[in-house]
This record gives sequence, C-alpha cells and structure tokens, in this order.
Amino acid sequence: MTAAHASLAASAWVRRWSHLVAAGATVLDLACGSGRHVRWFAQRGAHVTGVDRDAAALAPLAGIAEIVVADIEAGPWPFADRRFDAVVVTNYLWRERLPDVIASVGPGGVLIYETFAAGNESVGKPSNPKFLLRQAELLQAAKGLRIVAFEDGFEADPMRFVQRIVAVRDHPSQTPLPRRFLLASGGSPGQVKSSDSEDSA
Repeated sequence: MTAAHASLAASAWVRRWSHLVAAGATVLDLACGSGRHVRWFAQRGAHVTGVDRDAAALAPLAGIAEIVVADIEAGPWPFADRRFDAVVVTNYLWRERLPDVIASVGPGGVLIYETFAAGNESVGKPSNPKFLLRQAELLQAAKGLRIVAFEDGFEADPMRFVQRIVAVRDHPSQTPLPRRFLLASGGSPGQVKSSDSEDSA
C-alpha cells in the first residue's frame, strides 16, 4: 500500500470533484481498502458500496456502507447487473477490468479515477508497468463518456507520476445538457443545472 493510499484523508482530486455527486447518489468505491472514500461520500449523504478483497480492512465499514468482499482480478465482476451514479477509483489499476469500471457508470453518472502513471518507476513504487497507466490511457478507456477534466503529469509531494480523469455518461436524449461546474463554488454540492434554469446567466 502506498503512502498516498494509506492516508485517511480523501484524495484532493476526489474532494475537488465531489460536488458532481449529489446527496443520495449511489457510489461505487473500487478497491476501497480501509475506506477513506467510502467514509467521505457516506458523510456527504451518498449510498456507498465499497469493494475490496481484504475482508479485514473492510470490516470497520460494515455499518457505513454496503461492503462487498471480492477479488475482482481473479474472480468475476460482482456488479454486472448494476449501475452507479458515481464510480470512484484511486491508486488502483487492473486493465482487464477497465471496461467493467466504465460500464458501471450509470446514465447521468460520473467517473472519478486517479492512479499512478508511466514514469513512476523512476521515483518509487509502483514501478511495474502492469500497474502504471500509459500516456492518455484513461482518455482511451473513457471513450463514450463526456470528459470533464483530465490530468497526466508529475507531483512532487510525495513524488509521483499520476493520471486522473473525471467523465460523465450523458443521458442520450437529455437536452439541454446539464451544467457540470468545474468548481464547487459554481453551484451547491452535487448541483447540476440545466442551461435554461432560472438562475443561469
């Protein structure tokens, strides 16, 4: 487990984009570990499902969220018949599951994904290319979703190469398109405004 993943605080990327996830939303936290994002979204009023293969790490979350103990790398995808309002992944990559992750984002839902990228082998762990995103790989994986934000670069504290994306699955027939604010101050947390709303300028 990396120092970033071991932190009890929610990822800054997740915090930045949490305003796109409304109170009462269904949230899937993939490879949730000890549950920092399970707790974050539960405190914001979401109905969270946390999945990890470490039953001991999940045990304290039983009263907070729906807990699924599953090895998604070796076993079947446990959410084949479910869609979520938000899917959150941090510091985890299993390429074979990327299509399942994307498919789990329901209509109007949001994907918030952040993990290590190629180049990280020069500064620390993980260093195995199997666990490092290739250039623009999340953009390719999220084809079919509307990209709201994407970053692919280096951070110094702690030193790491990282790739991040926020993408949404628009309702096919929804017009006008909802306004998804790039900053939480653009609207109330979780608020998505239509372009013809009364308070739009």
